[in-house]
Amino acid sequence: MSISTDAQPSPDSRDRADMEKLQAGHDAALNDLMERHATPVFHFLCRMVGSEEDANDLAQETFVRVFKSRDSYRPEQRFSTWLFTIAANLARNHFRWRSRHPNLSLDAENAETEQTLGSTLPANTPSPKEAALAGERVEAIRAAVKNLPEDLREAIVLCEWEERSIAETATILETTPKAVESRLYRARQILRERLKSWL
Repeated sequence: MSISTDAQPSPDSRDRADMEKLQAGHDAALNDLMERHATPVFHFLCRMVGSEEDANDLAQETFVRVFKSRDSYRPEQRFSTWLFTIAANLARNHFRWRSRHPNLSLDAENAETEQTLGSTLPANTPSPKEAALAGERVEAIRAAVKNLPEDLREAIVLCEWEERSIAETATILETTPKAVESRLYRARQILRERLKSWL
């Protein structure tokens, strides 16, 4: 009796296997991890920092950290949770740095956001009027989320946009599920108030 070997390994087990290879000195395994995770990490960072250019730099730095910290990864951890924890910490550091260096041009960033971040969202080719309205709504939501306090923004981006569970979000943000629920509740209250003209 022959046993079928058609079953594909799960993404989590592939990640684990690649991390084991990376820890064993097979540097090429990082390319496989990047191939699977670079786009989700980039989109997460775009939503966190509001700038495609900064998100790109931070995404690259995330994988540099994965490589440097490869020996601290434990196989019982879910790789994507560990990866997003690194990305979230880099986003926090970026905000702290930006608050200490306020001479960055916010106008340039807003102009960039209008163009480049819009292109990262999927489009179903609506009519020009619908597209304009949808674009305005997306910008309004993005601006409202961007102006949330950092802890609330992290929770809403991870749970709503990244579709992470409350438990996984708590792990990424190094807090409790209860704290994440509380942050989500407060974030939704603020967003509902700020976006009531759009809802």
